[in-house]
Amino acid sequence: MKHLKGIVVAVVLFVGATSFVNAQNKMAHINVTELMSAMPEMKSAEAELKKLEQTYGADIQSSMTSLQGKFKQYESEAPSKSDEENQKRTVELQEAQKNIQSAQQKASQELQTKQVALLGPISDKAKAAIEKVAAAQGVNYVLDSSQGSGVIVAKGTDLLPLVKKELGF
Repeated sequence: MKHLKGIVVAVVLFVGATSFVNAQNKMAHINVTELMSAMPEMKSAEAELKKLEQTYGADIQSSMTSLQGKFKQYESEAPSKSDEENQKRTVELQEAQKNIQSAQQKASQELQTKQVALLGPISDKAKAAIEKVAAAQGVNYVLDSSQGSGVIVAKGTDLLPLVKKELGF
């Protein structure tokens, strides 16, 4: 009988300790993509990136149009030019095409660099707000419930409204 009492007490203590540990590990979720999309800074960053992308696109398109014009001109003049002149023109066109490809790669790299520079501080601000709200709510773990983030079911506490309030929108 004494052993039975001891076992029952041990089981009750174990269940109580497990419940206490589970209660301390409070979890919540937030859709970080939705949060960042709603941030005013994100809208201005996206506008700046779009403007930069359009500028690069216009420059590259202008170069392509110029290259096509030269190609048509050289093609129509080819019968009246010497083989040596036609070869020089072919090399010139190939160089222009390489320059355009190089400009496209450089523009892509510069856009990525600008995107990192613009979105980094926004992401840091969102993360700081999430951490502040999570601490205020007593949450130890916050999962990203954005599509494709790996969270299958998100029925716990959603911090999005509280974080938006923290950020002032």
